[in-house]
Amino acid sequence: MATTRTYGEACAIAHALDLVGERWALLVVRELLLGPKRFTDLKRGLPNASPNVISERLRELERAGVVTREKLPPPASSRVYALTDWGQELEDTALSLGRWATGSPTLPLDGPMGADSVVLALKGRSELQSAGGLEATFELRFGEDRFRVTVSGGAIEATRGGAESPDATIRTNPGTLFAVLGTGRSLAEAEQAGDLKVEGDRAAVERFVGLFTPPEPDGA
Repeated sequence: MATTRTYGEACAIAHALDLVGERWALLVVRELLLGPKRFTDLKRGLPNASPNVISERLRELERAGVVTREKLPPPASSRVYALTDWGQELEDTALSLGRWATGSPTLPLDGPMGADSVVLALKGRSELQSAGGLEATFELRFGEDRFRVTVSGGAIEATRGGAESPDATIRTNPGTLFAVLGTGRSLAEAEQAGDLKVEGDRAAVERFVGLFTPPEPDGA
């Protein structure tokens, strides 16, 4: 059990909340869904959580069998936190929660959004009816953070790390990409403002952005 507090029920939903329902716990999981992270990277992804709170959540999640500590091979030799295979099974739950919350009338769309949050939002669109046969790999670069995003078979897969020979590389920041894909900011305007740069197949990037453009409402 992750904490000394418990709902004390045999209900699996209640037990799940015993394990990952503590404040910040599921967001720590969110930060690890795309791959392992060092503690400093976790802190950067959770700027509103104190180091002590993050450390406590990591210890609880490790005791619960959700998170494990690993040591990278030389020359890095640094310690990272990663989800266990069982912990990785929380991905569907986290993405489903995210899809559900997009219907909230109080969703703070003007709030900050981290790199992992934006990429997971892309991955949450697991079935793209409008993919139109797009088959492409993109590398997203948010400063030092890099992600490999692949569109194939009408689905999106994403992992932490660079892509080998991507069709296009997109250099931007999480807020700009979220605005372009989620709130209607145009790709061209973001480029002209210097907030986003495309290297490689721009037509593929335009098609990628188009996957997230909501359909126009039917005329009355």
